[in-house]
Amino acid sequence: MATMSTTIMFPTVRCTTLPNLPPRPFRTSFNRASDSLHIAQMAATEANTIEPARPLANFPPSIWGDRFLSFSVDNSELEAYVKAMEQPKEQLRKLILNSATDSNEKLSLIYYVCRLGLTYLFSEDIDGQLDKLFNQLDLQNYCGADLFTISIHFQVFRNFGYRFSCDVFNKFKDSSSGEFSEDISTDVRGMLSFYESAQLRIKGETILDEAFVFTETKLKSLLKTLQGTLAMQVKHALRSTVHRGHPMVEARKFLSHFEEEISGYDSLLTLAKLHFNYLQLLQKGELQTVSKWWKDLELQVKTSYVRDRVPEFYVWALTLFLEPYYSQARIITTKVSLLLVVLDDTYDAYATIEEIRVLTHAINKWDITAIPQLPEYIKPFYKFILNEYAEWNKQIPQQGTTNLIEASKKAAEWRHSAEVPSFEEYMKIGLITSGFDILYKSALSGMGKIVTQEVVAWYESQPKILTAGQFISRLQDDVVTFTFERARAPSVTCVDAYVKTFGVSEDVAIKAIKNVVENRWKDINEGCLKPREVPMGILAPLVNLARIVDVFYKYKDAFTFPENTIKEYITLLFCVSIPM
Repeated sequence: MATMSTTIMFPTVRCTTLPNLPPRPFRTSFNRASDSLHIAQMAATEANTIEPARPLANFPPSIWGDRFLSFSVDNSELEAYVKAMEQPKEQLRKLILNSATDSNEKLSLIYYVCRLGLTYLFSEDIDGQLDKLFNQLDLQNYCGADLFTISIHFQVFRNFGYRFSCDVFNKFKDSSSGEFSEDISTDVRGMLSFYESAQLRIKGETILDEAFVFTETKLKSLLKTLQGTLAMQVKHALRSTVHRGHPMVEARKFLSHFEEEISGYDSLLTLAKLHFNYLQLLQKGELQTVSKWWKDLELQVKTSYVRDRVPEFYVWALTLFLEPYYSQARIITTKVSLLLVVLDDTYDAYATIEEIRVLTHAINKWDITAIPQLPEYIKPFYKFILNEYAEWNKQIPQQGTTNLIEASKKAAEWRHSAEVPSFEEYMKIGLITSGFDILYKSALSGMGKIVTQEVVAWYESQPKILTAGQFISRLQDDVVTFTFERARAPSVTCVDAYVKTFGVSEDVAIKAIKNVVENRWKDINEGCLKPREVPMGILAPLVNLARIVDVFYKYKDAFTFPENTIKEYITLLFCVSIPM
């Protein structure tokens, strides 16, 4: 990848090459006879005669144009924010560590700190306090507590990996019917927190499965009767829960919706506002850097069929790394994502099957001698990758790229032949083409010394939490995009494969697939509880990748069509600062 330079002053960057991370072998066999030279020559001949029929998607253009190229950052302004945050930060630390503060108030304060995206500033302090509180915990003390208080405590402990028992919610059930008491329906604030708590459930926690259905149903029915801030809080939660939302967007929304509630903590409110404006300034500089890099590549001109989504991909990368010291990692991940979408859209929405085979052969070869056989439109991209091969290979080892393009070729062959594989066959390929694994690997590459050899061994073991993320990415994407894909060309998605394999209707298939997604989220939640196999710092980007899939693909393909939700998020994060 291109060497990155900028006049912006960034904080210290923890960025390194992933140590000795061996690629997982591509486990699905392919017929490589189609990659022979005579196929390449046939494709080249075809290109010189008549333009072939293409599976064009006609993706809409960027809604932002060159807007983010004009951002500029004053280093002295960044320094001023850093200095201004020092005093409220220390005041807030003293509040967190204050031994005279009762447990209820302390857990509420920690909850607010987390919701405002400030956890990383006090992670060691919070861990120490929660260790003490959890070891002293007695569930009997919650017998007289209300639903809101119990839900807040549950979320705090679960979010930090403590196995706080869901049995604490049994008191809200009617002993005779076994159903939740209707009395709690009048406590909207409590039900909202209970709804958020249910998002943290793991397999076997039936009461939280029931709570999710109960609270969602009740909140939807009550929404029209609510007013003011509470109405906004409920509406947003039903649209996007905090657990599956974009961390920085959720922090910004929380500040807007709950400012009055947290106003009793002057240092917290001041720090939250300063912190957001500081991050916004820093991230505007990063977005400008990436936007200029993409503009200078001219790939949006040379491969005009590709989705031009620089701000959207940066928002994606921002989900993985909120902390300022991962500035370079965000830039790298955004660049890798932009290059991967060129490959994805070429295979999926432009190239003929003959051109796909030629391109696959060239990428496997990684050599300048493969260029003459390539179609003209992809030559600039291939040359760029070759020129930057060493840097690209640091982020995505060659086997990782080979796995992806081989899987993409196989998916293309299914589409072009109108062959629908079994659900199992499809998922072997679909988990790779989702890009989840390759993006997570790229994220780890930018995380520095925390990525030890033990972490590498864990990653190579294909842990359940990683597989869960891959499933969520592939399935949720397919469920919301298959009708659009089918409208332009024969499609092969998890929905098609499920219908064929199990002989059910599309509606039944979609319901079953969504249920798989929910169960995979339970696997992710379980993987974040103590004792963990690796530090939470390693798991956080993986969980955040799953979150951004939910953000972009919960209701529709918001990456391809970002004009509503994602446009709102980008505007909120980069165009609107918080008044002090």
